[in-house]
Amino acid sequence: MCLNSADLLKALCYPRVKVGNEYVTKGQTVQQENLNKLMSNLRTTHPHFVRCIIPNETKTPGAMEHALVLHQLRCNGVLEGIRICRKGFPSRIAYADFKQRYQKSRVESENLTDAEERCDQLIKTKIQLEAKIKELNERLEDEEESNAELTAKKRKLEDECSELKKDIDDLELTLAKVEKEKHATENKVKNLTEEMAVLDENIARLTKEKKALQEAHQQTLDDLQAEEDKVNTLTKAKTKLEQQVDDLEGSLEQEKKLRMDLERSKRKLEGDLKLAQETIMDLENDRQQLDEKLKKKDFEISQFGSRIEDEQALGAQLQKKIKELQARIEELEEEIESERAARAKAEKQRSDLSRELEEISERLEEAGGATSVQIEMNKKREAEFQKMRRDLEEATLQHEATAAALRKKHADSSAELGEQIDNLQRVKQKLEKEKSELRMELDDLASNLETVTKYKANYEKMSRTLEDQLSELKTKEEEHQRQINDINAQRARLQTENGEYSRQLEERDALISQLSRGKQAFTQQLEELKRQLEEEIKAKNALAHSLQSSRHDCDLLREQYEEEQEAKSELQRSLSKANSEVAQWRTKYETDAIQRTEELEEAKKKLAQRLQDAEEQIEAVNSKCASLEKTKQRLQNEVEDLMVDVERSNAACAALDKKQKNFDKILADWKQKYEETQAELEASLKETRSISTELFKMKNAYEESIDQLETIKRENKNLQQEISDLTEQVSESSKTLHEVEKAKKQIEQERNEIHTALEEAEASLEHEEGKILRIQLELTQVKSEIERRIAEKDEEIDQMKRNHVRVVEAMQSSLDAEIRSRNDALRVKKKMEGDLNEMEIQLSHANRQAAESQKQLRNVQALLKDVQIHLDDSLRTNDDLKEQLAMVERRANLMQAEVEEIRAALEQTERSRKVAEQELLDASERVQLLHTQNTSLINTKKKHETDIAQLQSEVEEAIQEARNAEEKAKKAITDAAMMAEELKKEQDTSAHLERMKKNLDQTVKDLQLRLDEAEQLALKGGKKQIQKLEARVRELENELDSEQKRSSDAIKGVRKYERRVKELSYQSEEDKKNVFRLQDLVDKLQLKVKAYKRQTEEIEEQSNVNLSKYRKIQHELEEAEERADVAESQVNKLRVKTRDVIKTTKSEE
Repeated sequence: MCLNSADLLKALCYPRVKVGNEYVTKGQTVQQENLNKLMSNLRTTHPHFVRCIIPNETKTPGAMEHALVLHQLRCNGVLEGIRICRKGFPSRIAYADFKQRYQKSRVESENLTDAEERCDQLIKTKIQLEAKIKELNERLEDEEESNAELTAKKRKLEDECSELKKDIDDLELTLAKVEKEKHATENKVKNLTEEMAVLDENIARLTKEKKALQEAHQQTLDDLQAEEDKVNTLTKAKTKLEQQVDDLEGSLEQEKKLRMDLERSKRKLEGDLKLAQETIMDLENDRQQLDEKLKKKDFEISQFGSRIEDEQALGAQLQKKIKELQARIEELEEEIESERAARAKAEKQRSDLSRELEEISERLEEAGGATSVQIEMNKKREAEFQKMRRDLEEATLQHEATAAALRKKHADSSAELGEQIDNLQRVKQKLEKEKSELRMELDDLASNLETVTKYKANYEKMSRTLEDQLSELKTKEEEHQRQINDINAQRARLQTENGEYSRQLEERDALISQLSRGKQAFTQQLEELKRQLEEEIKAKNALAHSLQSSRHDCDLLREQYEEEQEAKSELQRSLSKANSEVAQWRTKYETDAIQRTEELEEAKKKLAQRLQDAEEQIEAVNSKCASLEKTKQRLQNEVEDLMVDVERSNAACAALDKKQKNFDKILADWKQKYEETQAELEASLKETRSISTELFKMKNAYEESIDQLETIKRENKNLQQEISDLTEQVSESSKTLHEVEKAKKQIEQERNEIHTALEEAEASLEHEEGKILRIQLELTQVKSEIERRIAEKDEEIDQMKRNHVRVVEAMQSSLDAEIRSRNDALRVKKKMEGDLNEMEIQLSHANRQAAESQKQLRNVQALLKDVQIHLDDSLRTNDDLKEQLAMVERRANLMQAEVEEIRAALEQTERSRKVAEQELLDASERVQLLHTQNTSLINTKKKHETDIAQLQSEVEEAIQEARNAEEKAKKAITDAAMMAEELKKEQDTSAHLERMKKNLDQTVKDLQLRLDEAEQLALKGGKKQIQKLEARVRELENELDSEQKRSSDAIKGVRKYERRVKELSYQSEEDKKNVFRLQDLVDKLQLKVKAYKRQTEEIEEQSNVNLSKYRKIQHELEEAEERADVAESQVNKLRVKTRDVIKTTKSEE
């Protein structure tokens, strides 16, 4: 057995296949099976040799060096064998078979009996060859058609493979993009976590600085307490004034609260008004859309009426056509009956012809007997002639005339007998031809009868189906008429409801206009109240600042008064000392007057100078006391004026409280009205929604009716098409009867054309064999490339999976770090809360407001924009307050220019302390806001993680589907390769048969010549030769039957191949559907990726907003730190000055 080189190549050179995560050659997976098959083949056959082809010299799997393989094939003799086969010589046939098959074509010179046997064999071979030529022609045509179909399918498969490759590349690109975006989001999340960590560090640093400031503040408070112990006398008046100031501050805080509540209610009312206006606009738009839809429905109903009329006309036309078809069917039945009668006549003619054939055969037998008698007579005459020749040697001259006459008679009789034999043979050939033609006609008539009966059955079925469809169409038409009536009724009802809704909308518009007017009036009242509040707040602030300045003036005057009193007491002490010294000096002068007159005079001068100095000091002290009393009286007058102003402000506050209560009542009434209108609006919206749902249902019913009408139209068109097809088939069946006769004449012409086409097909087949070899090599290359790419893609996918796992672990670690940082922040927050418990007693009201704002933020997260607006307004108000504080500070600095730097520094420290407390409150609120935003970010991050996990699962599913599609594509490619191999085998066999045909044609020509010679020689043959020929005819008929069976088997094989090709086409269509599904998946993934991009952009915007807020807080903290530093420097200056004052007082004492 000679093995095929292509099979050996495929068995030896397996491509690489990926199994799991490792690369394994396909030969390793099916190695044992292939080895078992090869060994079983080798044991059952007698092989000449087995070739081993080395694909490459480096032993790399899946790689093939074409030059090396061709060299091995050339050395092994495969290419030479192919060339020998192409030239028509045997390569795989044993010599005995070849000799047995072709020894009949040898020219032998043997006896007449051998010649007769050869003639019989040649006639048999001629008939066999003609039948085989016909079969080969049919097979060639079938193979050419199948070859064309296979090439077209091969191109389709290659196109589909290229499309699959493109889809896989697109999927890889999208996966890479998704990974990049995922990495970007992870980096952003990491950056956000780092920023949060930095924020936590800054908060811890701020808490430490706050503690330091509190300690410094505590030290300043201790110093102030030590200094305030000296001023216990003025504490009572101060406490009274402070109580009044506290009452004023409480009333101010209440007014601020009321103002904030009014602003909130105003903003809520504005937002509700905007929502109401938007709902009204939406209702108006819905009303316009409903009007347009009603108009469209009217137009569509009119179109439906016209379509129904058209369909009724079509139904009438269809009924007419059905009647015509029934008449046509009756005519066809009559034609079938006439054809049956003609068939009976043909059978009678056939029986007559068979009788005539029998008579002719009997005549042939009689003629054969006459020829045998004549041959025996001739032999006897030859014997007598030989005897007479011996006698005539003696008497030649006597018998020359008689011999010549006898020769002439014999020649004439033999010529007559030869002519009779030729005539008989011609008659026999004509009869055989007529017999075959009659058989063909009978077969054609039988096939025509069968087709006519089939057509009749089909027509009857079609007529029944058409009648059923007509009844169904009538029922559907009635249903459509009912639906149209229902739609008209619903339309009228919808129009009435639309009028009612339009009236309700107008009423609502009037209510909304009234509400808008009331809202404008309330906004004007609110603005007036705001102006009054601002003026009162400004007046209150001015009074508070003037009170503080008067307090500071009182404190300064008290200190000056105490200092003057101390100086006065010191002067009195010095006067008493001086008087005692004067008394002592007087006594001394009286005792030592004479001795110390000069000393006394000098002492007297000194005392006089001292007395003058003391008097001057007393005058200065008295002037100071007078000025202090004047300032005291002036301050008392100012305090009385301030008390009057405070009483007036209290009265104004009480009036404002009354106004506020009245305004609250009016607001409550309007709120009730607004809630009632809101309830009415919601009810109207519900009604509109119910109407829209009903409209949607109606629209769906309308669209379904349109679809049903379209389906009816399509069915009508299909019926018309089928009717036209039936009429065409009937006309074609009548034409085919005429064309059959023409086809008989054309067959002989086509036979000659087939001979020429066969020669051309041989050349094209040789060319196609070369192409198929090239295509197989290219297919192996493409397979290796595809498998290499698939392996690379699998590696990339595994790498992506590992990267995803690493990213998920990194995200998990970052999440753990964030959770830890959050716990640390909570601990720090708890510590801060413990430190701020003392300050929370003073700021309980602010904490309540913060809690309320937090509740509102939790409940109304959807209204973040309004909250942002509130924050902007509060920042503006804070800026205004800061500007007002700066203005007040400037006024205080102008008022207190004459006061010492110590009191100004203390006031600045108190102001900075208050500002720092306010900033601390703002910072705590912002910290809480940042905490809530952090929690929201963590939640979004968790959502992102879940979405990413879903995406990964979807991507894995898409990859699995892609792998399934690739496996199906591989199966299709292997099937195509098998089909290509089978095609190649069939082409080889067809080429071999064509070569055989050429040889046989040549032998037929030679045999024809020999037959002519044999016929000339066989004229003297007789009855035996005719019997042999009839036996040969029977054998040929048997061979014909066997060949017909073989042809039917071949047709069955072709049908099997066609089914296989159809299955492959269905598989390719399923692969296309899978590719489309993958494309849809990719589109969905891209949409999800875009959504994640939008979410990440929103998160980035939030993080940018948080960063800007954090920078603002940092800037404000730096300013607070600068103010704290200024306050500490001023406190240090105060301490130094107080120490200096204490030292001077001690030194003076």
